[in-house]
Amino acid sequence: MSDEVVVAGVGMIPFTKPGKSDDYDVMGAEAARRALADAGVDYGAIQQAYVGYVFGDSTSGQKALYRLGGTGIPVVNVNNNCSTGSSALYLARQAVESGAVDVALALGFEQMLPGAIQQVFTDSPAALENFERVRDEYFGRPDPSVPNAATFFGAAGQRYVEEHGIDPAVFAHITVKSRKHAANNPFAVFRAPLTFDEVIASPHIYGPLTRFQCCPPTCGAAAAVIVSQEYARKHGLRSGVRIAAQAMTTDFQSTFEGDMKRLIGYDMAAAAAVDVYEKSGIGPEDVRVAELHDCFTTNEFLTYEALGLTPEGTAEKFVLDGDNTYGGRVVTNPSGGLISKGHPLGATGLAQCAELVWQLRGEAEARQVDGVTSALQHNLGLGGACVVTMYRKVDG
Repeated sequence: MSDEVVVAGVGMIPFTKPGKSDDYDVMGAEAARRALADAGVDYGAIQQAYVGYVFGDSTSGQKALYRLGGTGIPVVNVNNNCSTGSSALYLARQAVESGAVDVALALGFEQMLPGAIQQVFTDSPAALENFERVRDEYFGRPDPSVPNAATFFGAAGQRYVEEHGIDPAVFAHITVKSRKHAANNPFAVFRAPLTFDEVIASPHIYGPLTRFQCCPPTCGAAAAVIVSQEYARKHGLRSGVRIAAQAMTTDFQSTFEGDMKRLIGYDMAAAAAVDVYEKSGIGPEDVRVAELHDCFTTNEFLTYEALGLTPEGTAEKFVLDGDNTYGGRVVTNPSGGLISKGHPLGATGLAQCAELVWQLRGEAEARQVDGVTSALQHNLGLGGACVVTMYRKVDG
């Protein structure tokens, strides 16, 4: 435990629909201020900052942080698709853990447009070109009108349905659960409940996915202040939440061998989770609360198995038995997750971090999971990268 770093402070702003937010720099600066205030640290104490966003010009991170002051510190801009926020956290943790700095800031934000994500640079090779080739070869070329991301995660869900002979309607229960959780989260975009029938009846998107099973484009920002244990002790900061272990993986050769669940990151998640469990000494059987990357219901479903929260082939029972919610074995996405809280790409990983820090502190209010001593985070970016983080509550 002597090498664990401290999450001294977290902050985020309420997520909103596109067109209803402040500009990205205003959102980012406010989230950073909230994290600094929560930590009891001035911006002048930050020695390095890692700022994540997917859609924005180079040095947008500086644009946001210059609102807090000009201190001359290194500001590293990070883009790792939907795992961008956790990638920024990974770098901040690494900087502190290595002894390079005592205090680092991880910040993520996104100012998104309405509608499905589109390729921005159409005059150069698409980053997902290899993924699209495998999808088309093994599952069939989708209608161009279907949102691209939905085709990958919808295809993976459909293959699971066919392989295991389950009712595809099971995925809809995940949205119902996420809305119930989000009802208690003032930061979430969608807090109104949905019934199972409403989720099923919403417009069909692709494979087993309907509209209410897909995360919405969202604007927002979140941040975390990471410090060494010695710095926390010396300055009287709270040090009760530590990063017990963290791993980042990218795609393996198995990603491109025709298994749709592997194409969307199953092996990345599984490998990162094994690494984290071994390093932290905390296994999946010990996890009682988790924030998982539910960009689509099918991905949350598959991630249960990838992370070992339930054995392969048993995710349907895990959902139908209510083991993914309060009163069950692992409360997944108490925040409401990406489907209900929202998914501002660069902010998502740090919003997950904030939720789990609040859970470990006992500050999650109506969302609080009883007896939390460890918490698991999974943040995935297609293309690809996966960051898995285990947090630990420490007395004193």
